[in-house]
Amino acid sequence: MNIILHQPGIALNTGNIGRTCVATGSTLHLIEPFGFRLDEKEIKRAGMDYWDKLHVERYINFEDFLARNPGAKIYMATTKAHKCYTDVEFSDNDFIMFGNESRGIPEEILVDYEDTCIRIPMRDEIRSLNLANSVAIVLYEALRQNSFTGLKEAGELHRLDWKS
Repeated sequence: MNIILHQPGIALNTGNIGRTCVATGSTLHLIEPFGFRLDEKEIKRAGMDYWDKLHVERYINFEDFLARNPGAKIYMATTKAHKCYTDVEFSDNDFIMFGNESRGIPEEILVDYEDTCIRIPMRDEIRSLNLANSVAIVLYEALRQNSFTGLKEAGELHRLDWKS
């Protein structure tokens, strides 16, 4: 899977999302400008010691992303969408784009993607969820739909054995 962050503003969110991408084998695509520097300690702290294992691509703008990923199927995560994220069928190479924490994805981009805009249901009085949480919710649904291909199936206890 592929996660796109359009102009992310908070280093801790991007670090957490990077860690989730490493855990799932997903590629993180970052579209500039950022609200932080990629070498800030906060991004590495949030990503823990996994940041060096992250497959990350950087783009100067959305047009650069499109030019370098021709034909990409992009789902746009936005509170303005008609479809719920569980109403679509994800393929294992799809792209899921999330916007800036305070502004979301610009409407100038969204208008060209109405059919692939998706939302996470929430109560009316809530404006949005935390970006890192939103990415995890949608990404794991996409992975579930694709049978969690390539991910570890079960873990083992550290000191004891399961009783069954």
